[in-house]
Formats: sequence, structure tokens, C-alpha cells
Amino acid sequence: MDRTFVIGVGMTKFEKPETRDWEYPDMVREAVTGALADAGVEYAQVRRAAVGYVFEQSTAGQRALYDIGLTGIPVVNLNNNCATGSTALLTARDWVRTGLADCALAVGFEKMNKGVLSPGAGGLPKVTPLDRQLGIMVEKYGWEQSPMTAQLFGNAAREHMERYGTTVEQLAAVSVKNHRHSVDNPYAQFQVEYTLEQVLGDKPIHAPLTRSQCSPTSDGAGAVVVASERFVREHGLEDRAVEIVGQALTTDTEAAFADRSAIDVVGVGMTRAAGRQALAEAGLTVEDVDVIELHDCFSVNEILTYEALGMCEEGKGGELVESGATTHGGRWVVNPSGGLISKGHPLGATGLAQAAELTWQLRGTAGARQVPGAVVGLQHNVGLGGACVVTVLRSGTLTREG
Repeated sequence: MDRTFVIGVGMTKFEKPETRDWEYPDMVREAVTGALADAGVEYAQVRRAAVGYVFEQSTAGQRALYDIGLTGIPVVNLNNNCATGSTALLTARDWVRTGLADCALAVGFEKMNKGVLSPGAGGLPKVTPLDRQLGIMVEKYGWEQSPMTAQLFGNAAREHMERYGTTVEQLAAVSVKNHRHSVDNPYAQFQVEYTLEQVLGDKPIHAPLTRSQCSPTSDGAGAVVVASERFVREHGLEDRAVEIVGQALTTDTEAAFADRSAIDVVGVGMTRAAGRQALAEAGLTVEDVDVIELHDCFSVNEILTYEALGMCEEGKGGELVESGATTHGGRWVVNPSGGLISKGHPLGATGLAQAAELTWQLRGTAGARQVPGAVVGLQHNVGLGGACVVTVLRSGTLTREG
């Protein structure tokens, strides 16, 4: 199979819904135009496009790209819940490495409504892709009048605290770190630092989670141009090409439900499997990784992901963030963009925004949030119900000489 490279990335600033007067074709145009310009290629050179979103109508991908060009290329619409953007990236990569296209486009967007993640006042939904996950959660913790996803992750946090002694301060430390990182990211929805006391004292959403430990409703789009080695060399793009050296998409197994665990049902097993597979394909371990963009939809999920990726022992994720190992000057820099908590979480765009951040980091062009000497980056994007994509990227693998 062909080697595959990210040659161009683009994204909009992630915005609070109704902040900007735009529709999804507007945000897609901005992200795709940026990615094409970054790559130095024309839309006519793109042979296939994968377009991801969660809440829009069924063929929104075609409409989203009509304003870019009407070239007749195949456009595939994707929805994999919160892992949609990375699923689009994986699809584009598969097309390139199997020879179906030498240049492909991955796009993700979301225009969200203010009330899209509404409280569960109406009771437990009867029909949902998360039936099994919710059933296990309710067995242990019941059903409350808070947003459904906040209940799932908040109850995972409760179980982690009960099982391992994780503290509310350790959970809040994730948000303190990521909000601090976001100050230097012009694409972030929030660019404000929070103290530990401010995070702990913020509006309760679902105990132990407060508002600043939860990713906000957001609008935005991201885009990535993926190309083969031949395309990169033919167009002299070696200096900006970042190789995708490993990638995996996983879903739940029976193990997610076997122990009736509130932790297991929020995707820990998917993350563990996808991380192992992607790193194995890359021929690397997590110790070789310099910078990580992971799916901190809620603060607890960053802690769970540390453990699932093997960055620390199970149950030690709270201690890891508290130690400073996951910020500048530590062993890894996790979520230098500010993560979902600060950067925002327009569902279909999130994975591609993560890929954009890592591309900038591995090129050394991330400005004030740059991780010095970053060579290997890992991206983690999870959607309940269930999908998880882990992507490993590496710079410096392709030169003009060989």
C-alpha cells in the first residue's frame, strides 16, 4: 500500500452557536479553502472527498462542497458520532493508500443549536444508539435531569473516584491545563485561563463535573488534504508533508458491557484497542510520542484516555495530570490546542481540528503553543455508540533526496 501524507490543513475558528451569521457551506468553504491553500493544490486535483457531520441532512456533504467546485468527484457522507471527523480522515487515507485516489479531501463540520445537548428532564430515552450504555449506567447510578452525555461521563468519573481514589481536584486539573493551553490558540472558542478554584466552583452540570470541565456546544469546520508519496514528490511538497504512519478505527466489543461498568461503557476499550493497533502499525510506542490531541469531551475522559493509551497505570491518570507530565515541560504535551474543553467541540469537525493542530505542531509552525522538537503526534477521537479513531503522525519521513 502507498504511504500517505497530510499535505494541507485548514479550519475555522470554533464559535459559540449564533455568534457568526454563517451556514455550513460558509464554514466548509473557509476550512477547505484554507487546507487547499496550505497544500498549494487546486480543488480540481482532489479525486475524492469524505465529508462528515452529525446533525445535518443526508447529502449535506455535496452541498457543502458545491461552493468549492463542481468537479463530479465522488463525495461520501459520514456520521460516526463524535468520531466523525477522524473517520473522514481515515476514509481519505484508505482511498490514497489503496490507489483509488492520489489526492483526497477529508472535511468535517457542524452547525449546532444551543439546546442540542439538553437536560434529561424527559426521562431515559427508549430508543437510542446508546441503549446498552445507558442501561448499565442507570443500573448503578440512576437517571438524573442533566445532559445525557454528561451523565455517562460524570458517572464514569464517580466510578473512577470510588475505585481508585481519584479526586475532584485531579479532574479539575485537566480543565485548568487545557484552558491554560487555549490562551495561545486563535482558533479556540475560549481563550481564558481558569484557576483550580474557579473550575471547582463553576456551575454544576453532573457531579463531579462542573461547566468548565465539559466541552461546549460549538460551530465550526475542519479540512485535511491527504496525498500519496508520488503526488507529494511530483508537486514538490516534501517540506510540508506529515506522514500518517499508523491509524485504526475500532468499535465496542462485549467486554464494554461484561462487567456492568460505567467506565467501560464510555469507550475505554475502544481507545485501548485503537491505540495499540495504530502504534503497532507505526512501529512505535506511546513513549515515542511527543504531542497528543485527545478527546477530552469531559475532563474525566482525558484521565481515562491516559490510562487506555498506556501513558500510566490504570487508576493513575489523575496523578499523571496533577504531576505536570502532560503539559509543557512534562513528558508529553496533551491538548496544546486547548482540547475540546476549550477549543470547542463541533462534533463533525473535532477530529480534523485535532489533525490540523498536530500537523502544525509537527511542522514547527504552532506559534506560542509550539511543543519544541515535536516529531511524533498522536490523535484520539471517540464517539459513543461506538467508534474510536487513533492516528499517529510523524514529520521528517520524506525529504527531497529520498
